[in-house]
Amino acid sequence: MTFTTDGVMTDPRLPVIELLRTAYAAFNERDIDAALATMAEDVAWPKAFKGGQARGHREVRAYWTEQWSEINPRVEPTSFHPEGAGRMLVHVHQVVRDLAGAVVADGEVGHRFTIESGLIRSMEVCPLPAPGSGG
Repeated sequence: MTFTTDGVMTDPRLPVIELLRTAYAAFNERDIDAALATMAEDVAWPKAFKGGQARGHREVRAYWTEQWSEINPRVEPTSFHPEGAGRMLVHVHQVVRDLAGAVVADGEVGHRFTIESGLIRSMEVCPLPAPGSGG
């Protein structure tokens, strides 16, 4: 925690958490432009559904457009864990439905973000720490 000049306590993680909440909300609303506005131009993004990686706004847009034509994923951040050096691990509840609405996956995943200059530089899907491991 830090304090402003008028003595109000602030949390330096809040801008990063708000950036990520904005990105998740835009993704869930299928607002690609709003989601991309939270990312660096040369963002590195995993193609979790297809494998590989998308690099930059154009590739991320193409990947999401293709993904959403085949499945309907929804991702809700449930907690945020700073890891230092501009990195944040987000605990995410992910529900994936087919286009008819049937649930094909429902579980918890980790998303590790690297933030630079107030924008998402990269994201990776990662395992969540084991309960009680302090992570």
